[in-house]
Amino acid sequence: YVAAATRRIRLGTSVLIMPFYQPVVLAKQLATLDVLSGGRLDVGLGLGWSEDEYEAVGVPYKHRGRRGDEFLRCLDLIWTQDVVEFRGEFYQLPRCRVEPKPVQKPRPPITIGGYGSTVVKRAVELGDGFNGGNVPMASVAPLVREVREAAAARGRNPDTLHIVCRGSYRVHDSPQGKGRRPLWGTLDEIREDIGRYAEAGLTELFLEGNFVPGGSSLEQGLEVMARLAPGR
Repeated sequence: YVAAATRRIRLGTSVLIMPFYQPVVLAKQLATLDVLSGGRLDVGLGLGWSEDEYEAVGVPYKHRGRRGDEFLRCLDLIWTQDVVEFRGEFYQLPRCRVEPKPVQKPRPPITIGGYGSTVVKRAVELGDGFNGGNVPMASVAPLVREVREAAAARGRNPDTLHIVCRGSYRVHDSPQGKGRRPLWGTLDEIREDIGRYAEAGLTELFLEGNFVPGGSSLEQGLEVMARLAPGR
């Protein structure tokens, strides 16, 4: 619905847990959205953290890192090769054609979410960026530096990577002043905080309305987007 009702905004996911999906099925679903939106898909993938969730879907928690790496390689082949065949430790794909292909070439951008140096390495080697989740303001610049250094060490241009974090916001009518939680305050204060995240090196910031009461989060989210969108 959102793809049909819009023309410019990017559409995507924060973190889909790769082991909970089959690469072919997810590749087809996401490529369909990229086609319907005219090439506006951003893909966020990760491995999750809950052993209970893994047990609930019947996937072993052990070796999830290797499984995720293999998933990413398989997904890339499905999206970039006309005819694909994959034989791995966790996934098997006989020689076949998988359609549709994404509009974006070679494929939609993929950010990898999670924590720690292993995830950063996975992001710069197999993805197009890193999603660090909810990161304290003071930790953003060191995180950005770690991602950029990891990319450069592997021969990638750090300037081409997406470096993303999430932040929960709450709009107040009156200024909250010094010592307030980042992204909690008036719209002007929140705008200043977004600028600080950008100065620290983030390329994107996801604003979450988790602390907005009741069902008003969507209504307030629309107002926040209208007031804080670039160029406003």
